[in-house]
Amino acid sequence: MTKKILFLISSSLIISACSAEKSANGETALSNEQSKADKILDPLALEYIKLSLEMGEREAGYVDAYYGPASYKEEAQKSERGLEELGSAIDDLKARIDSIPSDGLSSLSQRRKDFLIAQLTAAQTRHKMLSGETLDFRTESLGLFGVTPDIKPLRDYDDVIEKIDAIVPGEGALPERINAFENQYNIPKDKLKLVFDAAIAECKKRTAQYITLPEGERFTLEFVTDKSWSGYNYYQGNYESLIQVNTDLPIRISRAVDLGCHEGYPGHHTLNMLLEENLSNDKGWKEFSIYPLYSPQSLIAEGSANYGIDLAFPNDEKIKFEQEILYPLAGLDPKTADAYQALQEARQDLAGVRFTISSQYLNGEIDRDQAIALTQKYGLVNKERASQSIDFTDQYRSYVINYGLGQKMVADFIENNASDQKTRWGLMEKLLSEPSLPDDLK
Repeated sequence: MTKKILFLISSSLIISACSAEKSANGETALSNEQSKADKILDPLALEYIKLSLEMGEREAGYVDAYYGPASYKEEAQKSERGLEELGSAIDDLKARIDSIPSDGLSSLSQRRKDFLIAQLTAAQTRHKMLSGETLDFRTESLGLFGVTPDIKPLRDYDDVIEKIDAIVPGEGALPERINAFENQYNIPKDKLKLVFDAAIAECKKRTAQYITLPEGERFTLEFVTDKSWSGYNYYQGNYESLIQVNTDLPIRISRAVDLGCHEGYPGHHTLNMLLEENLSNDKGWKEFSIYPLYSPQSLIAEGSANYGIDLAFPNDEKIKFEQEILYPLAGLDPKTADAYQALQEARQDLAGVRFTISSQYLNGEIDRDQAIALTQKYGLVNKERASQSIDFTDQYRSYVINYGLGQKMVADFIENNASDQKTRWGLMEKLLSEPSLPDDLK
């Protein structure tokens, strides 16, 4: 009996050793494939960085973030290449990357290749626009961001407007009644920093429960004016961000958590840190040290940042936190929070309105005044906020799709593939840490 046991143990050890050797050999082969792919893609990725920086010299704001060598930026500033020649270089680089055989590439190397091709497709589209070519809304959004939304006629939202009309008190035009109602929930200017500090701290706390944040990560918060957006994250590299919040218009209490999550945790600040840590630093994929704004990367960034609000504050946790912490800090009555929350939830059914108005406006079907009027009517905002919304469309054009459509795509992807909170956060971290594209969400 003893000899039989010893034989079985010995056989088991041999089998285990063989399995371990086979596994190790497999991992080594995979590592070698990855290394070969990187040797091919690394110099092409460097070309992509330099071409993106040159595009940034042609258009202010094209490069949203860059934390690579300063010498590459200086080189781009000194480049004497004309716009037409730059376009040819983009076409050539994309063709060379596209010609790399997929046979033998690891799945991650293939995703890296696909990412570079998608980003360069967006660069081609933006180059056409810089060269004076006029694209319709659908062609532009698809070329820049890899997807385009379904456009519903505005009349399809009339039933939603009627329902909201029935729950908002007062008399007169609905947008003005809503504005008057929501003004009760404005954060006093002298309380803004206090409220935002508390909101961002809670967003970070909830994110850090599931995602290990890089050591020494940090951000600076600034309040600014004269912007077309409500908030912006300028990633500086080395796990640091500048977060700006626009105070041109009164900031409602619900926006503190929204912007804290969207611009910070688990939104833009977290996304950029994870890309820097996992791809740019750990893997040496330096193409992730640059972020061209007009690219599929933005749909992932904006979509995950918007979905991150619901992920960090599921169910009624957001309103509970606001009532218990933020309302008192802002000097607002927490007993009225439910009424304000009910309106915010009702307005979610109007998310597609902005796509329709932006499409009509950018396609020349309506003028600016008409776009503002329709934004007032269907966006349920006053003229000042409607004008700011169209200012954004004037500046960023079809970029508006990344918020609503991006959020829906990210939410569907995570919610359909995870049944519990821990798994949802795991998928979110994976999405933020890899060369993700809109196609990965389908």
